[in-house]
Amino acid sequence: MIVARRKLKSPWADHQWLPVGALPDVPATAPWTRLGGGPAEETFYAGAHEVGLHISETGHYRDNLVSGRPALWVALRHVGGDAYEIATVTADPYEGEALAEGIGEIVEAVPMPEPVQAVVAAFVEAFHIERSFEKRKRDRADPEALARRGIVGPRGGGSE
Repeated sequence: MIVARRKLKSPWADHQWLPVGALPDVPATAPWTRLGGGPAEETFYAGAHEVGLHISETGHYRDNLVSGRPALWVALRHVGGDAYEIATVTADPYEGEALAEGIGEIVEAVPMPEPVQAVVAAFVEAFHIERSFEKRKRDRADPEALARRGIVGPRGGGSE
C-alpha cells in the first residue's frame, strides 16, 4: 500500500496521512520506505496487506468490478506518535463504507490495480451463485384477534 503524508494549513495539525494507492505485488522494499515527493506531499510504501476474499461476498465484489472505478478500501490505524499501520484492506464496497463510518481509522478508497482486478474477477467467476430475491408476504392480521375483549375479574364487570 502507498500512503501520502500531506502538509496542512491548519492550526490543529501540520500534516495528515492518507492511503493513495495499492501495488499489485509486494516490492523488495521495507515498510515505511520513502518513495518520493516534495515539500507539500511525500509518499511512502506502508507495507503489504492481504485482501481476503469471501464466498458469501462475491456479489459485492462483482458490484465493485462493474462500477467503472474498481477500488480497494484501505484503513490506516494510528499506533502512537506519528506511526500508523495498515489495519485492513477490502475489495467489498459495502464493508469499505462501514469502515469509513468508524472513528479512529483513516479510510480511503484507492484504485484497484488491474492484476488484483483479474484475481477478484476470477474469484467471482469461480464462486458466485446468483440468488434470486424473494419478497416475503406478511400474514394477514386477524381482526378478531385485535378486537377489545372484556376484562374478566372484580373490576371489569365480568363474571366472578
